[in-house]
Amino acid sequence: MTQPAISLTLVLRIETPNEPGAFGVLANAIGDAGGAISAVDMHTVARTRVVRDVTIGVASDAVADDVRKAVESIEGARIIFAADSTFLAHIGGKIRIEPKIAIKTRQDLSTVYTPGVARVSMAIAADPGKAFQLTIKRNTVAIVTDGTAVLGLGDIGPLGALPVMEGKAMLFRQFADIDAFPICLDTKNVDEIVETVVRIAPVFGGINLEDISAPRCFEIEDRLIKALDIPVMHDDQHGTAVVILAALINAARVVGKRLEDLQVVVSGSGAAGTATIKMLLGAGVRDVIPVDRAGALNRTDRYENPHWRWLAEHCNLENRRGSLREVLAGTDVFIGVSAPGILQPEHIASMGRDPIVFAMANPNPEIMPDVAAPVAAVIATGRSDFPNQVNNLLAFPGIFRGALDVRASRITERMKLAAAYAIAEIVGEDERSPEYVIPSVFDVRVVDAVAKAVANAAQEEGVARRSPGKIEGEDAIDRVSR
Repeated sequence: MTQPAISLTLVLRIETPNEPGAFGVLANAIGDAGGAISAVDMHTVARTRVVRDVTIGVASDAVADDVRKAVESIEGARIIFAADSTFLAHIGGKIRIEPKIAIKTRQDLSTVYTPGVARVSMAIAADPGKAFQLTIKRNTVAIVTDGTAVLGLGDIGPLGALPVMEGKAMLFRQFADIDAFPICLDTKNVDEIVETVVRIAPVFGGINLEDISAPRCFEIEDRLIKALDIPVMHDDQHGTAVVILAALINAARVVGKRLEDLQVVVSGSGAAGTATIKMLLGAGVRDVIPVDRAGALNRTDRYENPHWRWLAEHCNLENRRGSLREVLAGTDVFIGVSAPGILQPEHIASMGRDPIVFAMANPNPEIMPDVAAPVAAVIATGRSDFPNQVNNLLAFPGIFRGALDVRASRITERMKLAAAYAIAEIVGEDERSPEYVIPSVFDVRVVDAVAKAVANAAQEEGVARRSPGKIEGEDAIDRVSR
């Protein structure tokens, strides 16, 4: 198996001759092309022609194309209309804004708008902190992107990125009850992105940076953290790092090794790789070897990239040099956030006892799990069709939920470490196994556990401005009444 399993539902409106056996010919052609008919609905019937809506399950876009070609090749058959479930789900966008209060009377209108709203506006103008109680700011996150590093698609621009950001907004709402809105910026200029986010920040309680290419993403995040007093997190960096650490905590327990004793090779030194390395070091892993296309980053070579210089100075204790294959020998863990197909079974076989392999490249990993299985003790990927899916969805909803609950001024390393350990602890000692080192994204315990851990860490570090134990609205009532 080399391609990701993608389940699509194709809907074809097909006209065929109204004669015995015509539908059988159609059904056989669809089946031979790899489609599975799940429903047939009659649209119109005439004396010589029949039009049906045929719902067909297909494994990929390529199979969908084969099905269309097979239907079109049937003598007398014609496709009138074609759609698939993914595009149908996106018609008109996937999110919308709805009021929390119905406006049915003049009194309702006077309360939520003029003249009643003036009292609330003046209260906030006198004390800006009241915006957290009296506006959407308390529970709203901006999902900011420039569309330069979208999923596995690369630089597809702000409009191309918009459906992905809408999906992210859905996840915030569904999993953490956070209102999020996509902000897709038509600029790649670091100064312009930072300035724009700073200008719109008054509306939001947090900023989730998304799909911004390296190395610009590092500077953008750093500058926004310094400029704003609300949580800012680039999820591609830190969400990935948190979940990788959570999975590694349990994988190390499965093979009977301590984090601090692990020698870890990280393939890929971009945004996710750099953040992962820093998080591993923060968690106590003493020896991490960063590897990029040119080989292991080391203290002998010289690098123009300041992030590579930092990695070279703080990692690779033995100052190993060479290719990925060469530096893997004898190590404990491979973490790939790089490119598909670069890891081979013989590379894993050269590693130490019970090697751990996290092949995170998406949609095609550095090595397929079924290929790695004979030589690896624990395997994880970013895919949903194999055990141990390392998915950012386990991290970012709970991290922002916890940060918003205590009105944190920023997200610290300690808060991210707390999130990783909270995710890891969801998998109990009696459940932990090579195929279960990370909980499912649909495990309802995850968001609450992460939110509580993050909120507690924020309070311990002194970046929380509110107690999570307060009843919603209680502090608003107290302060407005003063």
